[in-house]
Amino acid sequence: MTLGTHTDIYTRRESQARSYCRAFPVSFSKAQNATLTDSDGRNYTDFLAGCSSLNYGHNDPDMKEALIAHITRDGVTHGLDMHTDAKAEFLDAFERLILKPRDMDYKFMFTGPTGTNAVEAAMKLARKTTGRDTIIAFTNGFHGMTMGALAATGNAGKRAGAGTTLSGVVRMPYEGAMEGVDSLAMIRAMLDNPSSGIDAPAAFLIEPVQGEGGLNAASSAFLKGLQTLAREHGALIIMDDIQAGIGRTGPFFSFEGMGIKPDLIPLAKSLSGMGLPMAGLLIRPDLDVWKPAEHNGTFRGNNHAFVTARVALEKFWSDDRFQRQTEAKAAFLTERLKEIAALVPGAGLKGRGMMQGIDVGSGDMAADICATCFEHGLIIETSGAHDEVVKVLAPLTIPQEQLASGLDILEAAVKAQSASHKIAAE
Repeated sequence: MTLGTHTDIYTRRESQARSYCRAFPVSFSKAQNATLTDSDGRNYTDFLAGCSSLNYGHNDPDMKEALIAHITRDGVTHGLDMHTDAKAEFLDAFERLILKPRDMDYKFMFTGPTGTNAVEAAMKLARKTTGRDTIIAFTNGFHGMTMGALAATGNAGKRAGAGTTLSGVVRMPYEGAMEGVDSLAMIRAMLDNPSSGIDAPAAFLIEPVQGEGGLNAASSAFLKGLQTLAREHGALIIMDDIQAGIGRTGPFFSFEGMGIKPDLIPLAKSLSGMGLPMAGLLIRPDLDVWKPAEHNGTFRGNNHAFVTARVALEKFWSDDRFQRQTEAKAAFLTERLKEIAALVPGAGLKGRGMMQGIDVGSGDMAADICATCFEHGLIIETSGAHDEVVKVLAPLTIPQEQLASGLDILEAAVKAQSASHKIAAE
Protein backbone atom coordinates (compact mmCIF):
# COMPACT_ATOMS: atom_id res chain seq x y z
CA MET A 1 0.00 0.00 0.00
CA THR A 2 1.30 3.43 -0.93
CA LEU A 3 0.51 6.11 1.60
CA GLY A 4 -0.04 9.41 -0.18
CA THR A 5 -0.65 12.82 1.23
CA HIS A 6 -4.40 12.27 1.69
CA THR A 7 -4.41 9.18 3.89
CA ASP A 8 -5.90 9.50 7.35
CA ILE A 9 -3.96 6.58 8.87
CA TYR A 10 -1.71 8.97 10.78
CA THR A 11 -4.53 10.94 12.35
CA ARG A 12 -6.32 7.67 13.17
CA ARG A 13 -3.40 5.79 14.66
CA GLU A 14 -0.34 7.96 15.32
CA SER A 15 0.00 9.84 18.60
CA GLN A 16 -0.64 13.56 18.85
CA ALA A 17 3.05 13.85 19.81
CA ARG A 18 3.98 13.83 16.12
CA SER A 19 5.41 17.17 15.07
CA TYR A 20 7.56 17.50 11.93
CA CYS A 21 4.91 15.86 9.77
CA ARG A 22 2.56 18.72 10.62
CA ALA A 23 4.93 21.22 9.00
CA PHE A 24 5.73 18.92 6.07
CA PRO A 25 2.42 17.15 5.34
CA VAL A 26 3.48 14.77 2.58
CA SER A 27 4.61 11.15 2.60
CA PHE A 28 8.27 10.72 1.71
CA SER A 29 9.30 7.60 -0.16
CA LYS A 30 12.93 8.13 -1.18
CA ALA A 31 16.01 10.07 -0.12
CA GLN A 32 19.48 10.60 -1.55
CA ASN A 33 22.10 13.00 -0.19
CA ALA A 34 20.28 16.35 0.18
CA THR A 35 17.12 15.40 -1.72
CA LEU A 36 13.88 13.94 -0.35
CA THR A 37 11.22 12.61 -2.74
CA ASP A 38 7.56 12.30 -1.83
CA SER A 39 5.10 9.62 -2.92
CA ASP A 40 3.96 11.81 -5.82
CA GLY A 41 7.52 12.02 -7.16
CA ARG A 42 8.19 15.62 -6.14
CA ASN A 43 11.73 16.42 -4.98
CA TYR A 44 12.59 18.62 -2.00
CA THR A 45 15.94 20.03 -0.95
CA ASP A 46 16.60 19.03 2.64
CA PHE A 47 17.82 21.86 4.90
CA LEU A 48 16.77 19.87 7.98
CA ALA A 49 18.91 16.73 7.60
CA GLY A 50 17.25 14.81 10.38
CA CYS A 51 17.94 17.71 12.72
CA SER A 52 21.67 17.23 12.08
CA SER A 53 21.44 13.43 12.16
CA LEU A 54 22.33 13.26 8.47
CA ASN A 55 25.46 15.39 8.21
CA TYR A 56 26.69 13.08 5.45
CA GLY A 57 23.36 13.14 3.64
CA HIS A 58 20.78 10.46 3.01
CA ASN A 59 21.90 6.98 1.95
CA ASP A 60 25.61 7.53 1.42
CA PRO A 61 26.54 4.84 -1.15
CA ASP A 62 29.64 3.58 0.66
CA MET A 63 27.85 3.26 4.00
CA LYS A 64 24.93 1.59 2.27
CA GLU A 65 27.20 -0.90 0.50
CA ALA A 66 29.01 -1.80 3.73
CA LEU A 67 25.75 -2.23 5.63
CA ILE A 68 24.24 -4.44 2.93
CA ALA A 69 27.40 -6.59 2.92
CA HIS A 70 27.24 -6.91 6.72
CA ILE A 71 23.58 -7.95 6.61
CA THR A 72 24.14 -10.34 3.70
CA ARG A 73 26.87 -12.21 5.56
CA ASP A 74 24.62 -12.52 8.62
CA GLY A 75 26.72 -10.08 10.62
CA VAL A 76 25.54 -9.43 14.16
CA THR A 77 22.61 -7.01 14.31
CA HIS A 78 22.06 -6.71 18.05
CA GLY A 79 24.70 -7.58 20.59
CA LEU A 80 23.90 -5.75 23.82
CA ASP A 81 27.42 -4.76 24.87
CA MET A 82 29.10 -8.01 23.83
CA HIS A 83 32.28 -7.89 21.77
CA THR A 84 31.70 -7.99 18.01
CA ASP A 85 33.88 -7.39 14.99
CA ALA A 86 31.77 -4.37 13.97
CA LYS A 87 32.22 -2.71 17.37
CA ALA A 88 35.98 -3.36 17.43
CA GLU A 89 36.40 -1.93 13.93
CA PHE A 90 34.45 1.20 14.85
CA LEU A 91 36.44 1.76 18.05
CA ASP A 92 39.70 1.26 16.19
CA ALA A 93 38.68 3.81 13.55
CA PHE A 94 37.52 6.30 16.16
CA GLU A 95 40.78 5.99 18.09
CA ARG A 96 42.92 6.17 14.94
CA LEU A 97 41.10 8.94 13.04
CA ILE A 98 39.49 11.09 15.75
CA LEU A 99 41.16 10.73 19.13
CA LYS A 100 44.86 10.29 18.35
CA PRO A 101 45.16 13.07 15.74
CA ARG A 102 43.60 15.47 18.28
CA ASP A 103 45.68 14.19 21.21
CA MET A 104 42.47 13.25 23.03
CA ASP A 105 42.37 10.44 25.58
CA TYR A 106 38.82 9.27 26.32
CA LYS A 107 36.96 6.05 27.00
CA PHE A 108 33.97 5.48 24.69
CA MET A 109 30.78 4.49 26.51
CA PHE A 110 27.98 3.06 24.37
CA THR A 111 24.73 4.31 25.87
CA GLY A 112 21.16 3.77 24.74
CA PRO A 113 20.78 4.93 21.13
CA THR A 114 19.52 8.47 21.72
CA GLY A 115 21.24 11.72 22.60
CA THR A 116 19.19 12.16 25.72
CA ASN A 117 20.56 8.86 27.04
CA ALA A 118 24.14 10.04 26.50
CA VAL A 119 23.32 13.22 28.44
CA GLU A 120 21.67 11.20 31.22
CA ALA A 121 24.82 9.08 31.50
CA ALA A 122 27.01 12.20 31.68
CA MET A 123 24.89 13.78 34.41
CA LYS A 124 24.82 10.55 36.42
CA LEU A 125 28.56 10.07 36.14
CA ALA A 126 29.28 13.68 37.09
CA ARG A 127 27.20 13.25 40.23
CA LYS A 128 28.73 9.87 40.99
CA THR A 129 32.34 11.03 40.68
CA THR A 130 31.99 14.36 42.48
CA GLY A 131 29.51 13.32 45.16
CA ARG A 132 27.47 16.44 44.36
CA ASP A 133 23.92 16.83 43.05
CA THR A 134 23.68 20.18 41.27
CA ILE A 135 24.19 20.49 37.53
CA ILE A 136 24.54 24.00 36.12
CA ALA A 137 22.84 24.26 32.73
CA PHE A 138 22.16 27.32 30.60
CA THR A 139 19.30 29.43 29.32
CA ASN A 140 17.92 28.22 25.98
CA GLY A 141 19.71 24.91 26.36
CA PHE A 142 18.25 21.70 24.95
CA HIS A 143 19.63 18.36 26.16
CA GLY A 144 16.87 15.81 25.67
CA MET A 145 13.42 14.65 26.71
CA THR A 146 14.03 12.08 29.46
CA MET A 147 13.68 13.33 33.00
CA GLY A 148 17.27 14.13 33.92
CA ALA A 149 18.15 15.70 30.57
CA LEU A 150 14.79 17.45 30.48
CA ALA A 151 15.57 19.07 33.83
CA ALA A 152 18.57 20.67 32.09
CA THR A 153 16.48 21.73 29.09
CA GLY A 154 15.17 25.29 29.14
CA ASN A 155 12.18 25.14 26.79
CA ALA A 156 8.98 25.61 28.79
CA GLY A 157 6.84 23.60 26.38
CA LYS A 158 9.17 20.61 26.49
CA ARG A 159 9.48 20.81 30.27
CA ALA A 160 5.70 20.90 30.67
CA GLY A 161 5.50 17.43 29.14
CA ALA A 162 7.16 15.97 32.24
CA GLY A 163 4.02 16.43 34.31
CA THR A 164 6.06 16.65 37.49
CA THR A 165 8.79 18.64 39.19
CA LEU A 166 12.17 18.70 37.44
CA SER A 167 15.05 19.14 39.85
CA GLY A 168 18.79 18.97 40.37
CA VAL A 169 19.61 21.72 37.87
CA VAL A 170 20.42 25.41 38.32
CA ARG A 171 20.09 27.68 35.28
CA MET A 172 22.69 30.31 34.39
CA PRO A 173 22.67 32.79 31.48
CA TYR A 174 24.33 31.59 28.29
CA GLU A 175 26.83 33.99 26.76
CA GLY A 176 24.91 37.01 25.45
CA ALA A 177 21.61 35.82 26.91
CA MET A 178 21.10 39.02 28.92
CA GLU A 179 21.79 42.34 27.27
CA GLY A 180 24.53 44.27 29.03
CA VAL A 181 25.34 41.39 31.37
CA ASP A 182 28.70 39.60 31.44
CA SER A 183 27.39 36.06 31.89
CA LEU A 184 30.74 34.62 32.93
CA ALA A 185 31.27 37.32 35.55
CA MET A 186 27.76 36.72 36.86
CA ILE A 187 28.33 32.98 37.17
CA ARG A 188 31.63 33.56 38.93
CA ALA A 189 30.03 35.98 41.38
CA MET A 190 27.24 33.53 42.17
CA LEU A 191 29.63 30.65 42.76
CA ASP A 192 32.03 32.73 44.85
CA ASN A 193 29.22 33.96 47.09
CA PRO A 194 28.57 31.42 49.87
CA SER A 195 25.12 32.95 50.35
CA SER A 196 24.03 32.79 46.71
CA GLY A 197 21.97 29.69 47.44
CA ILE A 198 23.74 27.64 44.76
CA ASP A 199 25.30 24.42 45.99
CA ALA A 200 28.74 23.43 44.74
CA PRO A 201 28.06 22.01 41.25
CA ALA A 202 28.89 18.56 40.02
CA ALA A 203 29.20 19.85 36.47
CA PHE A 204 28.49 22.53 33.93
CA LEU A 205 26.41 21.20 31.02
CA ILE A 206 26.65 23.32 27.89
CA GLU A 207 26.18 23.21 24.11
CA PRO A 208 28.97 25.05 22.24
CA VAL A 209 26.25 26.05 19.75
CA GLN A 210 22.65 25.86 20.94
CA GLY A 211 20.75 23.97 18.26
CA GLU A 212 17.17 24.23 19.47
CA GLY A 213 17.74 27.36 21.55
CA GLY A 214 18.25 29.70 18.62
CA LEU A 215 21.77 28.99 17.28
CA ASN A 216 23.50 30.92 20.04
CA ALA A 217 27.23 30.24 19.68
CA ALA A 218 29.58 30.44 22.66
CA SER A 219 32.95 32.09 22.11
CA SER A 220 36.27 30.48 22.88
CA ALA A 221 36.79 33.01 25.69
CA PHE A 222 33.46 32.09 27.31
CA LEU A 223 34.06 28.34 27.13
CA LYS A 224 37.63 28.65 28.43
CA GLY A 225 36.42 30.89 31.24
CA LEU A 226 33.76 28.32 32.12
CA GLN A 227 36.39 25.58 32.13
CA THR A 228 38.54 27.66 34.50
CA LEU A 229 35.56 28.17 36.82
CA ALA A 230 34.82 24.45 36.78
CA ARG A 231 38.39 23.60 37.74
CA GLU A 232 38.39 26.19 40.53
CA HIS A 233 35.18 24.82 42.02
CA GLY A 234 35.90 21.11 41.57
CA ALA A 235 33.21 20.68 38.92
CA LEU A 236 33.27 18.89 35.57
CA ILE A 237 32.60 20.24 32.09
CA ILE A 238 30.04 18.30 30.03
CA MET A 239 30.27 19.50 26.44
CA ASP A 240 27.03 18.45 24.72
CA ASP A 241 28.16 18.12 21.09
CA ILE A 242 25.19 16.07 19.96
CA GLN A 243 23.85 18.52 17.39
CA ALA A 244 26.86 20.80 16.87
CA GLY A 245 29.43 18.01 16.53
CA ILE A 246 30.42 15.44 13.91
CA GLY A 247 31.56 18.13 11.47
CA ARG A 248 28.52 20.40 11.67
CA THR A 249 30.59 23.51 12.45
CA GLY A 250 33.62 22.37 10.43
CA PRO A 251 35.90 20.24 12.63
CA PHE A 252 34.73 16.93 14.08
CA PHE A 253 34.09 18.52 17.48
CA SER A 254 32.56 21.99 17.55
CA PHE A 255 34.92 23.14 20.31
CA GLU A 256 38.15 22.22 18.50
CA GLY A 257 40.79 24.93 18.46
CA MET A 258 39.30 26.65 21.52
CA GLY A 259 41.68 25.28 24.13
CA ILE A 260 38.90 23.27 25.75
CA LYS A 261 39.36 19.83 27.32
CA PRO A 262 35.91 18.60 28.35
CA ASP A 263 35.60 15.92 30.99
CA LEU A 264 32.55 14.32 29.34
CA ILE A 265 31.31 14.64 25.75
CA PRO A 266 27.86 13.29 24.79
CA LEU A 267 27.60 12.41 21.08
CA ALA A 268 24.69 11.15 18.98
CA LYS A 269 22.73 12.29 15.88
CA SER A 270 25.27 11.95 13.02
CA LEU A 271 27.55 9.61 14.96
CA SER A 272 26.30 6.57 13.02
CA GLY A 273 26.85 8.37 9.73
CA MET A 274 23.65 7.17 8.14
CA GLY A 275 20.90 8.23 10.52
CA LEU A 276 20.85 4.92 12.38
CA PRO A 277 20.28 5.13 16.14
CA MET A 278 23.62 5.45 17.93
CA ALA A 279 24.82 7.52 20.87
CA GLY A 280 27.87 7.52 23.06
CA LEU A 281 29.64 9.32 25.86
CA LEU A 282 33.33 10.16 25.77
CA ILE A 283 34.71 9.89 29.30
CA ARG A 284 37.99 11.15 30.72
CA PRO A 285 39.63 7.82 31.68
CA ASP A 286 40.01 8.55 35.40
CA LEU A 287 36.27 9.30 35.58
CA ASP A 288 35.28 5.91 34.15
CA VAL A 289 34.24 4.46 37.51
CA TRP A 290 31.02 2.75 36.45
CA LYS A 291 30.27 -0.65 37.90
CA PRO A 292 29.37 -3.21 35.23
CA ALA A 293 25.83 -2.52 33.92
CA GLU A 294 25.41 0.48 36.25
CA HIS A 295 24.19 2.42 33.22
CA ASN A 296 23.08 0.15 30.44
CA GLY A 297 20.44 -0.17 27.72
CA THR A 298 19.15 -2.98 25.55
CA PHE A 299 19.98 -1.22 22.30
CA ARG A 300 23.47 0.03 23.10
CA GLY A 301 24.84 -2.59 20.72
CA ASN A 302 23.48 -1.48 17.32
CA ASN A 303 26.03 -3.20 15.12
CA HIS A 304 24.50 -1.83 11.92
CA ALA A 305 25.31 1.64 13.24
CA PHE A 306 28.85 0.55 14.11
CA VAL A 307 29.36 -0.51 10.49
CA THR A 308 28.17 2.74 8.94
CA ALA A 309 29.89 4.87 11.60
CA ARG A 310 33.22 3.25 10.77
CA VAL A 311 32.77 3.89 7.07
CA ALA A 312 31.85 7.52 7.78
CA LEU A 313 35.05 8.02 9.76
CA GLU A 314 37.24 6.36 7.16
CA LYS A 315 35.61 8.17 4.24
CA PHE A 316 35.33 11.68 5.64
CA TRP A 317 37.92 12.01 8.42
CA SER A 318 41.06 10.27 7.18
CA ASP A 319 42.42 13.70 6.18
CA ASP A 320 41.26 17.34 6.31
CA ARG A 321 39.59 17.55 2.88
CA PHE A 322 36.04 17.12 4.16
CA GLN A 323 36.53 19.72 6.89
CA ARG A 324 37.93 22.20 4.36
CA GLN A 325 34.98 21.58 2.03
CA THR A 326 32.55 22.12 4.91
CA GLU A 327 34.27 25.34 5.92
CA ALA A 328 34.12 26.63 2.34
CA LYS A 329 30.39 25.92 2.17
CA ALA A 330 29.96 27.59 5.56
CA ALA A 331 31.66 30.75 4.29
CA PHE A 332 29.33 30.77 1.28
CA LEU A 333 26.34 30.21 3.57
CA THR A 334 27.37 33.13 5.77
CA GLU A 335 27.57 35.53 2.84
CA ARG A 336 24.22 34.45 1.42
CA LEU A 337 22.50 34.65 4.80
CA LYS A 338 23.87 38.15 5.33
CA GLU A 339 22.25 39.20 2.05
CA ILE A 340 18.97 37.51 2.97
CA ALA A 341 18.93 38.94 6.50
CA ALA A 342 19.30 42.42 5.04
CA LEU A 343 15.80 42.01 3.56
CA VAL A 344 14.23 42.04 7.04
CA PRO A 345 14.65 45.14 9.24
CA GLY A 346 16.48 44.20 12.41
CA ALA A 347 17.22 40.62 11.33
CA GLY A 348 20.62 39.10 12.07
CA LEU A 349 22.74 36.00 11.64
CA LYS A 350 23.05 33.30 14.30
CA GLY A 351 25.30 30.27 14.72
CA ARG A 352 28.47 29.20 12.96
CA GLY A 353 29.74 26.74 10.39
CA MET A 354 26.99 24.82 8.62
CA MET A 355 24.77 25.49 11.62
CA GLN A 356 23.56 29.00 10.86
CA GLY A 357 20.30 30.83 10.53
CA ILE A 358 18.52 34.16 10.47
CA ASP A 359 16.81 35.68 13.49
CA VAL A 360 13.83 37.47 11.91
CA GLY A 361 12.54 38.65 15.28
CA SER A 362 9.15 36.97 15.03
CA GLY A 363 8.07 33.38 15.42
CA ASP A 364 5.07 33.99 13.17
CA MET A 365 7.22 35.38 10.39
CA ALA A 366 9.76 32.58 10.71
CA ALA A 367 6.98 29.97 10.54
CA ASP A 368 5.51 31.63 7.45
CA ILE A 369 8.93 31.73 5.80
CA CYS A 370 9.43 28.01 6.41
CA ALA A 371 5.92 27.21 5.13
CA THR A 372 6.56 29.21 1.96
CA CYS A 373 9.88 27.42 1.49
CA PHE A 374 8.12 24.05 1.75
CA GLU A 375 5.60 25.09 -0.90
CA HIS A 376 8.54 25.71 -3.22
CA GLY A 377 10.45 22.51 -2.46
CA LEU A 378 12.68 23.37 0.50
CA ILE A 379 12.47 21.67 3.91
CA ILE A 380 13.65 23.97 6.68
CA GLU A 381 12.65 24.58 10.31
CA THR A 382 12.80 27.21 13.04
CA SER A 383 14.49 27.37 16.42
CA GLY A 384 14.83 29.78 19.32
CA ALA A 385 12.86 30.67 22.43
CA HIS A 386 10.06 32.07 20.27
CA ASP A 387 10.85 30.02 17.14
CA GLU A 388 12.13 33.24 15.64
CA VAL A 389 15.24 31.81 13.94
CA VAL A 390 15.05 30.23 10.48
CA LYS A 391 17.65 27.49 10.78
CA VAL A 392 19.78 26.02 7.98
CA LEU A 393 20.98 22.47 8.69
CA ALA A 394 21.72 21.20 5.20
CA PRO A 395 23.76 18.00 4.86
CA LEU A 396 27.46 18.83 4.80
CA THR A 397 27.69 16.80 1.58
CA ILE A 398 25.11 18.90 -0.27
CA PRO A 399 26.32 19.85 -3.77
CA GLN A 400 27.23 23.53 -4.04
CA GLU A 401 24.63 24.13 -6.75
CA GLN A 402 21.86 22.61 -4.64
CA LEU A 403 22.92 24.63 -1.60
CA ALA A 404 22.74 27.79 -3.70
CA SER A 405 19.35 26.93 -5.19
CA GLY A 406 17.96 26.12 -1.76
CA LEU A 407 19.14 29.50 -0.49
CA ASP A 408 17.46 31.10 -3.52
CA ILE A 409 14.18 29.56 -2.36
CA LEU A 410 14.82 30.84 1.15
CA GLU A 411 15.59 34.32 -0.14
CA ALA A 412 12.39 34.44 -2.19
CA ALA A 413 10.37 33.27 0.81
CA VAL A 414 11.94 35.90 3.07
CA LYS A 415 11.19 38.62 0.51
CA ALA A 416 7.58 37.52 0.19
CA GLN A 417 6.93 37.17 3.92
CA SER A 418 8.80 40.33 4.86
CA ALA A 419 6.54 42.27 2.52
CA SER A 420 3.45 40.43 3.73
CA HIS A 421 4.17 41.02 7.39
CA LYS A 422 4.97 44.68 6.71
CA ILE A 423 1.59 45.14 5.07
CA ALA A 424 -0.16 43.30 7.90
CA ALA A 425 1.57 45.54 10.46
CA GLU A 426 0.40 48.64 8.64
